[in-house]
Amino acid sequence: MGSIRKRNGKFQAQIRRDGVTPISKTFTNKKDAVVWVRGIEARIDTGETNVLAPKATTLADLLSRYSQEVTPAKKGRDAEQRRLSRLLRDSIATTPLSKLTSAKLAEFRDRRMNDGVRAAQYDLILIKHCIKIARLEWGVPMPNNPVDAVRIPNGIKRRERRLRDGEYDALMQAAKSCKNTLIWPMVDFAIETGMRRSEILSLRWENLSDQERIASLPDTKNGSKRDVPLTLKAAKVIANLPAHTENIFPTSDYAVRHAWDRLIKRASIEDLKFHDLRHEAVSRFFEMGLSVPEVALISGHKDYRMLARYTHMTAENILNKLDAKWD
Repeated sequence: MGSIRKRNGKFQAQIRRDGVTPISKTFTNKKDAVVWVRGIEARIDTGETNVLAPKATTLADLLSRYSQEVTPAKKGRDAEQRRLSRLLRDSIATTPLSKLTSAKLAEFRDRRMNDGVRAAQYDLILIKHCIKIARLEWGVPMPNNPVDAVRIPNGIKRRERRLRDGEYDALMQAAKSCKNTLIWPMVDFAIETGMRRSEILSLRWENLSDQERIASLPDTKNGSKRDVPLTLKAAKVIANLPAHTENIFPTSDYAVRHAWDRLIKRASIEDLKFHDLRHEAVSRFFEMGLSVPEVALISGHKDYRMLARYTHMTAENILNKLDAKWD
């Protein structure tokens, strides 16, 4: 039977029949939803069991289902939900699957490149996986995945951004006028530990050892548990925070992102991302003389070669080490 319900100012039509893949579609008015339900049910009544035909489905239908069924199980679900929301507002989403050609997707790629190479790359990869799931698991009869024939841009330059002279002090000074009082402790903690923003936000008081010098991360980006030894300064940062909350840094990812944007603006610093603090931390670990395995234990890198992305020691620093051998 088909059903129609009003949700967030729109009408969501659903059809569920035994032996037929469930299908749903959202409309701006109820009349269109009723017509659609009657049309699909008529096809089912004539004996058609695969009603997810490209002519009746748009890319938006697949992206919406992907958002509800696939994305919630991912670690980076919040960021991906934001990307999906943007994609659903894009004109490419209204394209019927029967007209979703590689040429159409190439036009989308070129237009999206105006927002950056990374934006175009991520969107195409997301669409590609969505269509793959639809073909393999949802019974959508598409002869091929049109994204396979589209060149995905890969000219992304690895960031080599570290804190420059005076920027740490500028950030500290600017943080004094920030409404979010946790932004500066998070900055200091990130530099001292090399933790990702999501890892810092997920850290709970129960994750600290009795001496509060080991922080256990039960669920990291690569799926493995990680114990991070804390520097004396990192431990001091935590010691100065109130311990009556469940999380050590009780704030949201959204709040931190916006507080960070305001912070670097107040500090008059350009092209500095919060993730660059991880670059800074790992580079400092190497400058302290830690070995690759030791740094990997702290940062969580399973592939030692990946540490090259975060290690940006200066020639002057290496020269000082060489000179120290002769002192």
